[in-house]
Amino acid sequence: MKVSIKRLEGMAEYELDLDGVTLLEALIHIKTHHDPTLTFASGCRSSVCGSCAMRVNGREVLACSYKSADGDLVEPLRNAEVIRDLVVNMDGPLSFNAKAEAWMDPVRGDNILLSREHEKANELQSDCILCGSCYSACPVYSVNPSFEGPFALTRSWRYVSDARTSNVRSKLEAVQNSGIWDCTLCNECVPVCPQEIAPKQDIAMLRTKSGMEGFADPNMMSGFGGGLDFGAPSF
Repeated sequence: MKVSIKRLEGMAEYELDLDGVTLLEALIHIKTHHDPTLTFASGCRSSVCGSCAMRVNGREVLACSYKSADGDLVEPLRNAEVIRDLVVNMDGPLSFNAKAEAWMDPVRGDNILLSREHEKANELQSDCILCGSCYSACPVYSVNPSFEGPFALTRSWRYVSDARTSNVRSKLEAVQNSGIWDCTLCNECVPVCPQEIAPKQDIAMLRTKSGMEGFADPNMMSGFGGGLDFGAPSF
């Protein structure tokens, strides 16, 4: 089996006498028997921690669950600084969580008791493992590096939809500029999520909730010269 890996020094090819192994097992074999300088990240080896996310043949996967095949091309995640080989700096993706205020507010004084229905409202979004696969798959960053992106916006919806959130409007305000309206709804983020979360759907729900709270697409507003002037045209 031949595996090609994009490294800082360039493309490297390895011939492996392996079959039926995961990509992580193949990488460990390469590091142990072929090239001790190869650098990659791993943790739980159970598709839970997300640290082994990378791209194979142009698609984001978790190395610990992806089955290697002959001819695989392995690359680091996109849209993030490459530290070395297959390891990227996640500070950038994580910083968008802060920008989007994707966190739980202090518990409200009325001590809301969550029902099963409340829990199910964002049960899937709560399963995010912070792997950054959706962040890597998003094409918007090529034209807007400030885009908050699916990584942060799906987590924003997780807290906007939480019955314990005391200031929903504040969280919605945080995702208006370079946020939910900049998404093209291309769906590239959906098939790469190892937890089967659909950021595109979460962003659509944030848009609907924003409209209910009186927000509108700022890009559309700018098309009217920054204001809502629907008067007769001047000649």
